[in-house]
Formats: sequence, C-alpha cells, structure tokens
Amino acid sequence: MDMLQTLSVKDFAIVGEAEIALGTGMTAVTGETGAGKSLLVDALLLLAGQRADTGVVRHGCARAELTAAFSLADAPAALAWLKSEDFDDGDMCQIRRVIRNEGASRAWINGRPATLAQLQVLAETLIEIHGQHEHQALLQRAHQLALLDAYGGHGTERDRVAALAGRWRDVEAQIRTLSGTQDHAERIALLEHQLGELDRHALLPAEFDALNETHKRLANAGQLLQGSAAVAELLDGDSEFAALRALTRARNELSCLAELDPALAPARELLDAAAIQLGEAHTAIGRYRDGLELDPDRYAETEAQIAKLHELSRKHRIPAAELKTHAQTLRAELEGLRGAGEKLETLRRERDAIRNDYAGAAAELSQRRLAATKKLDKEITALMAELGMPGGRFTTELAASESRVPDAQGAERADFLVSANPGQPPRPLRKVASGGELSRIALAVEVAALGLDDIGTMVFDEVDSGIGGSVAEIVGRKLRRLGGKRQVLCVTHLPQVAAQAHAHLRVAKSTDDDATAITIETLDGTARRNEIARMLGGVTITPETLAHAQQMLVSART
Repeated sequence: MDMLQTLSVKDFAIVGEAEIALGTGMTAVTGETGAGKSLLVDALLLLAGQRADTGVVRHGCARAELTAAFSLADAPAALAWLKSEDFDDGDMCQIRRVIRNEGASRAWINGRPATLAQLQVLAETLIEIHGQHEHQALLQRAHQLALLDAYGGHGTERDRVAALAGRWRDVEAQIRTLSGTQDHAERIALLEHQLGELDRHALLPAEFDALNETHKRLANAGQLLQGSAAVAELLDGDSEFAALRALTRARNELSCLAELDPALAPARELLDAAAIQLGEAHTAIGRYRDGLELDPDRYAETEAQIAKLHELSRKHRIPAAELKTHAQTLRAELEGLRGAGEKLETLRRERDAIRNDYAGAAAELSQRRLAATKKLDKEITALMAELGMPGGRFTTELAASESRVPDAQGAERADFLVSANPGQPPRPLRKVASGGELSRIALAVEVAALGLDDIGTMVFDEVDSGIGGSVAEIVGRKLRRLGGKRQVLCVTHLPQVAAQAHAHLRVAKSTDDDATAITIETLDGTARRNEIARMLGGVTITPETLAHAQQMLVSART
C-alpha cells in the first residue's frame, strides 16, 4: 500500500522547522490544548490542494514550505495517474508546496511544477483526511460508490460494465466521424463533380510545365519567327559580312599562310571546326524557322487550358501543379464515403448490441449493489452504536444515474445517508453538521470496509470529540485495528485512544518574549507512559496515574 513516509514543514504557522518520519500502523498525535496538534493535518490538507491564505506563513518569514514523501510500492491508481501526467519517478512520490507571505503559491510533484487541481486529484489516491468538515474522498459520491463495490466484491461486474461503456463510446465516436455534419449523398455528389473537373483538366507537374512552355512559345511565335530568320541571315546571308562568308575567306587565307609556316596549321584546324559548327547552327535555325507557324487557334486553346487550371487552383486552394495529386486524395475520400453507408449500418448494429450487453451487465451490478447496501448499512449502524452514537442509523441510497448513455460507473449513484440521533431523518453524509460525528461515522465506514479501498494513508483529526470512557477505548481499538491494514495518523486528546497507537508523537508549544514555537517529538518507553499519564488528568501525576498509564499501554499490545 502507499504510505506517508515523511512530512516536513518550515516557517509554517508557528512551526519554525520540523520533520517527522512515519511508519506503518497507527500513530497518535497528542499535546496540550492549543499546542498546535492539528497543524500537521493542516499541512497535509494544503499539500492535498486546499487553498491557502497568508496566515499560514510564520510571522516575519517570506514563505512557508511543506513537503510530503510517499512510498508507492502498492499504489496502482497513484502510479497510473502519475504516469499519465508525466510525473512518474519510480515507486516514490514527493509533493512540495511553497506559500509566500503575499499570498502566491507554487506546487511541485516529483520536482515538476503542478497545479492545485493536480494536487487534489493525486491526493485522492494517496490520503484520506477525516476532520472537522474538511473535504475528503469519503464525502464524494463517486468514492462512496467505489467503496460500496469494494465492500460487496463487485470488481468483476464493475470492470465489465466499465469495459462495455468504453466500447460503446468508441463505436459511437466512429459513427459520429463517419456521419459527419454533411449529408453523405450531398458530399458524394460534390466529390464526383470535383473529380470530373480534375480528371478532365488536372495535369501532372511535368505536363503542367510543358503546357506553360507551349503557351509561351505560341504567345511569342511572331517574334521567334522574325528573330530566327534574322539570325540565319547573319550567319549565311547575301551580305559580304555574313559570318560563314567571312569565315571562308579567313580559312582560305590562313591555308596559304600555313603552307609558308606549318605553325599556323592548328589555327586553321580551329577555323575548320568553327565553320562546321556555324554551318550546323545555321541549319538548325533554319529548321526551327521553317517549323514555326502562327497558330492563333492553338494559342487560344492553351490559353483557355491554363486559365481553367488556375481557376481550379483557386477553387481548391492549392497550386495548379498539385491538382492531380489532390484528385487522388478526393478519390480516396469518395471511395470511403461510398462504403460508409454499409459500415455505418454495421457500426449501428454493433452499438445496439453493446447497449444490450451493457444493460444486462449494469442490471446485474445493480442487484448486487442493492444486496450489499443492506449488509453495509447494518454493519455501519452497529459500529455507530459502539462509537458513542446509540440510536444512530446509516443508510445507503441508490439513485438512478442521470446519464442517458452507458456510464462506466453503472446505472446508479450511491449516497451515504446518516441519522446521528434517534428520530432524526437521514441526511447525506457530506451535510452532517457535527465534525465529531462526521469523524466517527467516517471511522465506522472505514472499519466496515477495512482494507477494501486503495487509499493507504488515513488521517483522523479529533475523531474522539465529545466522547470518553468506554466509547473512547472502543474508538482507540477500532483505529488500532484499522492501523493493522492501513497507515493511520490520529490527532487525539484522549489517553484511551493514544494508548492504542503503534507509535506516538507529542506536539509541545513554547513561548518566550519574542516568539511562539512548537516542537514535535517521537515518544517511546517512559516518555510515552508519562504523556499518557498527563492525558489522564490531574495537576500532579501520581504513582497510581503512572501505573494506570502503563497498564493501558500493556493492554493495547495484548
């Protein structure tokens, strides 16, 4: 189980600095009236996400610092949540909170910044605090339902209901996705029209580039025809300055000179090569010129084709060169929609089948819950009488869930109702007026459901308020029994309760001229006996009181 290992506070209220180590079992916290015993509970509440005010910061200090370390060796719910929120760090969990004197507050989980809402969710898996009207998991209806299921051993049935509800949600989501917000027939008609246009006009990127080149050539056909003719004339025209004629004269002259000096032979060869290349260029330009023609019809055709492609580009909001690829995307959607009708029908049949299975599983769970409430109500009512509330009555009310779709928690919600005194009508546990009664009822519920929930640390603040004598001893025994299964921290002023604890902490307050401070120490042996004797009362601690205290401690261990 998870367990609170250490709690550290610094500059918190009237505590300068303190760190306590906690072990398994039941730990009693005692001290004189007004010593600040409940400050430990207050610190845990703040670490559990409770809002803070500047009054929690020690006078004259800039900030209060609170830290709690939990072992999560057997805490699957807490470990799963930490992992889902990226707070996981092995089998340990550290919660830290700093509250500044101007009111600002910051929190960390395993060294990572966290919100108060995240602290609250995590704390619900780690610790339950039963105190004077403090928010606690037991007051939440979802937790009450989970506790009822744990008490009745409904784990298999509840898991089946949750699994069917999850499957129903998944299928329903698929149906919504396929159905969309637009009528299928309209969408199919639109896609078919768009694909018809794209199939007629869209081009591959290379084809689109070739079309642009053709359009450019046709648009400039007159200039190209005139220009190529002029270049051909410059190369081999009637003018004596035409390039080929001038080159021929140069070759002839250089050939004569080369006969006089062979050193000119390479230059003559270069001129021969140049004459060949100029001749080929003249021929190529001639062929190009002869192949050109002014074709207004072809130009108009390419102009219209390019205009249509740009129109489609604007309509689909993609570059014209990507229209062909876009058509493939639309075709895939169209094929999917054409098969969606059949798939939707299959999904709807599956959804109806899951709903029927869910109804059967939820009905079975409801019957088992109803049977479990009778046993739980009887057991907790009996425990309330033992805990000093004779005539009190505990009732579990099951009300139909308001959800119209399969719910993971089942078809109903649970509400714990109590009547603390004879003749009073039962009221929801979260509305019980007396904090002491609330604590004792919570204790009765925890004892009845001993070891059935996943929360490993329970804190009881003044659960013995308003009781004494034999009832106080019964409360102590119940808490000790609870400590055999869970870690229990109990703030108490009764020796009958404190004597039953496996461990003992004493809170003491000291005052000097300048400040007030408290100290927290672990008691054992003689020191613990003396503290029990002090709690038994009397200005002077007599040998008889010490003997009585020792006997109480011995009796608790037997």
